[in-house]
Amino acid sequence: MKILRVLLLTALVATGFCAHAKVVLSSAFSDNMVLQQKTKAAIWGKADPGKTISVTAAWSSKRYTTVAGADGKWKIMLATPSYGGPYDITVSDGEAVTLKNVLIGEVWICSGQSNMEFPVSGWSQVVNYQQELADAQYPNIRLLQVEHVVSTVPLDDAKITGGGWQPCTPQTVAQFSAVAYFFARDIYKKTGIPIGLIHSSWGGTIVEAWTSENTVKQLPDLAKAYHTMKTLSKEQSLALYNTEVAAWQTAIITKDGGYQNGVPVWAAPSIDTAGWKTVQLPGSWETSILPDFDGIVWFRKTITIPESWAGKPVQVSLGAIDDADITFLNGEKIGETNFYAAPRNYVVPAEKVKAGEFVLAVRAFDTGGDGGFTGKKGVMFIQSGTDRIQLDGAWQYKAAVDFKGFPSPVFNDGPNRPSVLYNAMINPFIQYAVKGAIWYQGEANTNRAQQYAELFPALINDWCRDWNNPKMSFYFVQLANFMPAIPQPMPSAWAELRDVQSGTLALPNTGMAVAIDIGEGADIHPKNKQEVGRRLALIALAKNYGQSDVYTGPVYKSSKIIGSAISIKLKNAEGLNAKGGGALTGFIIAGADQKFYWADAVIDGDKVTVSSPNVKNPVAVRYAWANNPVCNLVNGAGLPASPFRTDSWQYSTFGKK
Repeated sequence: MKILRVLLLTALVATGFCAHAKVVLSSAFSDNMVLQQKTKAAIWGKADPGKTISVTAAWSSKRYTTVAGADGKWKIMLATPSYGGPYDITVSDGEAVTLKNVLIGEVWICSGQSNMEFPVSGWSQVVNYQQELADAQYPNIRLLQVEHVVSTVPLDDAKITGGGWQPCTPQTVAQFSAVAYFFARDIYKKTGIPIGLIHSSWGGTIVEAWTSENTVKQLPDLAKAYHTMKTLSKEQSLALYNTEVAAWQTAIITKDGGYQNGVPVWAAPSIDTAGWKTVQLPGSWETSILPDFDGIVWFRKTITIPESWAGKPVQVSLGAIDDADITFLNGEKIGETNFYAAPRNYVVPAEKVKAGEFVLAVRAFDTGGDGGFTGKKGVMFIQSGTDRIQLDGAWQYKAAVDFKGFPSPVFNDGPNRPSVLYNAMINPFIQYAVKGAIWYQGEANTNRAQQYAELFPALINDWCRDWNNPKMSFYFVQLANFMPAIPQPMPSAWAELRDVQSGTLALPNTGMAVAIDIGEGADIHPKNKQEVGRRLALIALAKNYGQSDVYTGPVYKSSKIIGSAISIKLKNAEGLNAKGGGALTGFIIAGADQKFYWADAVIDGDKVTVSSPNVKNPVAVRYAWANNPVCNLVNGAGLPASPFRTDSWQYSTFGKK
């Protein structure tokens, strides 16, 4: 024990010596870093209280000094020259720390959710990724990768992958943000200016998680979630969540007409289904019968079990059901699953299997995003031995509970809470001088598109304030097309969020890269990140680097009703055309009844005339208004028109919080 005490004392002394022997820099600083050109760039860290800190840089003979405060913190504002390097920077409190191979150039912070996080070649790959990796030799593009961390309080330091900044090589860029890399590559090729990328994103995250506490506290919609995040321990949060879930489930059962006194009456074999409608399954109800509906829907199908199956176990396969289901045969429960991606495979015991007509009923439960039977065709069947009856096709359905205005409880844990990602992954960099930010996010907020109209501008203003840079550039990607194309016009939460993103361009120093033509209907993570990066770079090259090339596609300007048609005037419309030739697609038109029909559209200079024989007295036009619209309007530069609407009718996501 005496030896152990001696060893422990020795370790403590050594640790104390290491911590205070020389100045400690913020995790934002390392060899290979990039500092913003022609500005006062902050260098900061910790030292012993009262210590004098000096900073010298190879591009200047000036020596900067300051004194560490009572908390050990210090900061020096270092005047930076025009782009160039490499340089050394030396920081000392009596013992020197030298940062080597430092470049002066432009620094961009890159954030959002999974489409920003999408790597060149990692958990997914970009188009032509092998060649892209082989070509990724750009020593003057530098990469800083921030690791996933959450915090309920603002942190001074972030956790950094690889220990710090890395020059861009095939090895370092492979796991790095593809959008950010292609953005930087295009700018560097055009300007020769070194680029530093601080990549801080997290897949599946909501916009308010990236917003500071100062801003979140001022948003009434987030007050309860913020209070819970700040005041409850994990154990308290779990107890509260369990209580809220139990109360919510009780309330749901009360609202669900499919149950009476706890009995699943809509699963019974003989009920009056005259008011039920028909739907083809499999398929998501979000993109067919019930757009933007979150809640509970019952489905029924009558099947005939042959004599040869009687007395034998039967397997029921329904594919995946988003989010959860309870499945019944003739009113008796045969299975239940609470995971959206799990295939439903339920067994009916032999003693329950008799010949004749039976009703298969499914209570599907969805709290957000897609809802319904999301498996592929052919996976829905009932089977005995090798004999199989397909269940694809017509089912009856009836909506039971709409969760609008009745949100499900959320557990106070993980990244999707107000401010927890800002605290851990943005706050550590707000003193670091940057040129601007690029942002790709919104998928996680689509069901609350109306609310996003407040949240997203709040984040942008938040960042500009906290970086103390009112003119900070903020360029973002409008959501790409996704999910199946629709046969008829219908409401779309994704279209509404894109509309909100377009409206955000009213803020100064913003820009939007339209991606409505480069998504993938079956993949929320489209692989053509080269074009996304290029379109973001076009904005920056025009707004920040003096390039005169066209950087945006056609944008709605105004409309005028002319008889039975509406004339749409567009900006950035030089060379307006239908991509690939042929007729324009993607336009819908409505009268005062707000019922939209597919429309004919004809180009006339910088205008498009829209009409339909189904609408004699039109009042509104929308373009590319769907989750995955079939649309082809571009300008002479080949850049797509941004989705738009001429009306101001209430969103389908109104009131969702």
